[in-house]
Amino acid sequence: MIVNDTESADLSTQTGPMRTNLFRPAAEGRYPGLVLFSEIFQVTGPIRRMAAMLAGHGFVVAVPEIFHELESAGTVLAYDGAGAERGNKHKITKTVASYDSDARAALDYLASSSHCTGRLGVMGICIGGHLAFRAAMQPDVLAATCCYATDIHKRSLGEGMHDNSLDRIGEITGELLMIWGRQDPHIPREGRALIYNALSDGERHFQWHEFNAAHAFLRDEGPRYDPAAARICYDMALELFARKLGEGDRRFAATSTETKH
Repeated sequence: MIVNDTESADLSTQTGPMRTNLFRPAAEGRYPGLVLFSEIFQVTGPIRRMAAMLAGHGFVVAVPEIFHELESAGTVLAYDGAGAERGNKHKITKTVASYDSDARAALDYLASSSHCTGRLGVMGICIGGHLAFRAAMQPDVLAATCCYATDIHKRSLGEGMHDNSLDRIGEITGELLMIWGRQDPHIPREGRALIYNALSDGERHFQWHEFNAAHAFLRDEGPRYDPAAARICYDMALELFARKLGEGDRRFAATSTETKH
C-alpha cells in the first residue's frame, strides 16, 4: 500500500504535549492501530522507515516522541556517543508513570481516529521494547512485539531505576512476540532467562525467538544491522498483528457503519 507519512499531532499528556507522528495507508478506510515505541534516539530515519513498512501492510501507526517533556518537539538524537549518553540520561530521568500515561494517550489517539478500526497493538525497539511490554498491560492491547527490550530484567526503567514490569506480567492479556539477540550485551542470557521464566510462570500467551545477532540488529543503519534476520522478525510481527487485530479496509468500515445503524 502507498503510505501517508506527513501527519502529526501534539497529544495532551500529564507532562505536556507529546509530538506523535502518524503513518497510515493512503487508501480510504479504517485499519487496525499500532503504537510504535522508538529507541532512546526518538523518531530517527530507521524508525520512520519501520513505521512506514508497518503502515504499508495495512496498519495505522502512531510513533510518539518518548522524551517529549525533556526535548523540544521534533528532536532526533544522533546515533553517536553523545546521542546515546543523552538518551540514556533521559531514560532514567523520566518517571515510569509518565511512560505509562504517554502510552495510554497514544492508544487513545489511535482508538479515536477515523482511520482506525479500534483494534490495537504495540511494537517497540530497545527501550521501546520495554515500553511496548508495559503498554501490553493495557486491557485493549491485543498483541505486542517487543524487540530486544532493555532493562526489564534489571528493573531499571525510569526515575529511581526500580520499575515493576516483571511484577505486572499477570496484567498482560494479549499475545506477546519477544525477539532477542544472543550477542546483545544489554540483555545477557541470564536476563533473558529471567524474563522467559516469569512469562512462563505467569502462563502468558507468548512467542520467544532468539537470533545470533547483536543489539539493534533491526536498525537499518550501522554495522550491527542484519537484513536477513530483520526480515524474519518483520514477517513474524506482521503475522501476529494481522492474526490478532484483523484486516481493515473500506469494506470493514462499511460493514461497521451498517452494523451501527
